[in-house]
Amino acid sequence: MSLTLEEFASQCRSTLKAQPGSQGVTEVAKLLSHALKDAQFVDRCVSAETSERNVIYQDPELGFCIVAHNYDSAKTAPPHDHESTWAIYGQARGETEMFDYEIVESATMDKPGKAKMTRSYALTPGVAHAYQVGDLHSPKRTGPTQLIRIEGKNLAGVKRMAYDIIA
Repeated sequence: MSLTLEEFASQCRSTLKAQPGSQGVTEVAKLLSHALKDAQFVDRCVSAETSERNVIYQDPELGFCIVAHNYDSAKTAPPHDHESTWAIYGQARGETEMFDYEIVESATMDKPGKAKMTRSYALTPGVAHAYQVGDLHSPKRTGPTQLIRIEGKNLAGVKRMAYDIIA
């Protein structure tokens, strides 16, 4: 039987309550990776009609969100973190090239920081990757891509610091 969104959200909640902090986030990434291998679950969560950002679940107790993303063309985001929270990127369809960065100079609201790329890797269908609080990263999509992302809190409207990439 296929996993439902409600069952998945319950698994996430139970895991985060039992293991608060980075270990729980890492365990939720494993749950998401497993869920992404369930074609019916993926079909119910994200489709060609899904917008670029669609919150499909927000936990009333812990505040984490499950977000479906559908990108119909190439898109690249600048280096960023998720402020005071974490995020898990789960690749549903297509491929995302991810870049991790080391902060060389911190950003302020008035001045971009400086960051140096430390590695790149591909997220392919079924792969989920946890970004802990403060992890600087950026995604690059060269074509249509669909993701299911979990945010420690709803990041809509959260102002992120800017970073310039240095060699």
